[in-house]
Amino acid sequence: MLTLLRIFFRSPAALVGATILALVFPILVISTFFDLQGGIENPYFSLLIYLVLGPLVAVAFILVVAGLIRARGDDNTVPYTYEFFKRQLTSPASYNRVRRLVYISILLISSFLLVLGIVAYSGHRYTDSMQFCGNFCHIMSPEFITHQNSPHSRVSCVACHIGKDVAGIATAKFTGLKQLYATATDTFLRPLPTPLDNLRPTRKTCEECHRPEKFHGQKLYVIDTFLPDLDNTHVQTAMIMKIGSGGYLGRSAQGIHWHISEQHQLFYGTATVDRQEIVRVALTDAAGNRTVYFRKGSDPGQIKSEEHLMDCIDCHNRPTHIYLSPDAALDQLLLARRIPVALPFIKREALIALTRPYPTTQKAVAGIDEQLRQRYLTNNPNRNEHERDLIEQAIRGVQQAYTENVFPEMHINWGTYQNFIGHRDGSGCFRCHDGSFVSAAGKTISRDCDLCHIILAENESPENIVEMMHSIRR
Repeated sequence: MLTLLRIFFRSPAALVGATILALVFPILVISTFFDLQGGIENPYFSLLIYLVLGPLVAVAFILVVAGLIRARGDDNTVPYTYEFFKRQLTSPASYNRVRRLVYISILLISSFLLVLGIVAYSGHRYTDSMQFCGNFCHIMSPEFITHQNSPHSRVSCVACHIGKDVAGIATAKFTGLKQLYATATDTFLRPLPTPLDNLRPTRKTCEECHRPEKFHGQKLYVIDTFLPDLDNTHVQTAMIMKIGSGGYLGRSAQGIHWHISEQHQLFYGTATVDRQEIVRVALTDAAGNRTVYFRKGSDPGQIKSEEHLMDCIDCHNRPTHIYLSPDAALDQLLLARRIPVALPFIKREALIALTRPYPTTQKAVAGIDEQLRQRYLTNNPNRNEHERDLIEQAIRGVQQAYTENVFPEMHINWGTYQNFIGHRDGSGCFRCHDGSFVSAAGKTISRDCDLCHIILAENESPENIVEMMHSIRR
């Protein structure tokens, strides 16, 4: 033991490593134990364990091993080599001492490697967790909040953003280091650009859960809307959505999912990197015939991207991180009664309060509170307790509509991220189906609305919608 201590003191690297191990390793073991028990939810606690203490202990262990190997003995020979152990084990005087030292070393090293393995595995799981992806870095708050309010809120980030193969995992980890550096140096873009070119293969990703052979049939779709009038009138639009089929299991391709049929291939080229402005569409049918459509008045030279094969994400571009419009956000909260419909003109007043510019989220929350109080209390201070409760509830609901969809610090406002489902403001379907795409032979991409849906009733009262459904059944 004294010989070992002398070697440590003759090797600065081993001494430094041993000191770090003595101080940090017990903390790492205790912290890992508490973290695995699930008692501490702070993402920075897990960061300290797996990305700071774990690597520090590993480096310290390497320093100890390297220092001991390189250390010189009194006789100027390198200990802990094959010849060293052979000489020691064949000497009766030192056999028992060396054997005990070997057993102790094996036990300590095995225990250390076991703990380090648990830390490494837990660290990998931590960096793949929702806690790390969504809560560790403040710049991801918008994506995390919208993810929690989406249909995919129970799907982890890595399920869509990282492949399951080793190459995909390694690429994601190195990309994460670049993003961590950009965050630390405040050099990231605001708002964050949509990663169109470096997502996983989207059809492969989506079809892990959504079976393409089941994309068929029609679906009744009802849209709830509240008008900005005195009574916040509730109206509904009912339509039959032609979900259609991609042509699987012998079915012919039709409806909305005709676009991703295996019976043909649909390509497009865009004039903008965000793929909003499509200027060329090419259809290759089952026989291999290719028809190219150009937008009227467009210049083929303005195409700034390579030809894209159409897939799920070209329509479902916001399947998870969904940013609603002010109208849609308020309609959802009014329907859920998070904003009371009984409060006169609340839809109109909420729209006014929501769409004013605010420099920060904190000032937006305060501004919405001030404006609605002024509208409903300052102008009419004699309201009873029930009406005051409705006003308080409305303020909280309108603030929720803002904080779930607008993030001024990240330069995310209403309409920053477009959703291609539907055709609001000339987007989505109308990128191609606007009647302006013509082939050399004079064929035109149809803009017939009935290709995808049939409107049964538009902006009717819920009672009329129910009566219409009963009449259809009869």
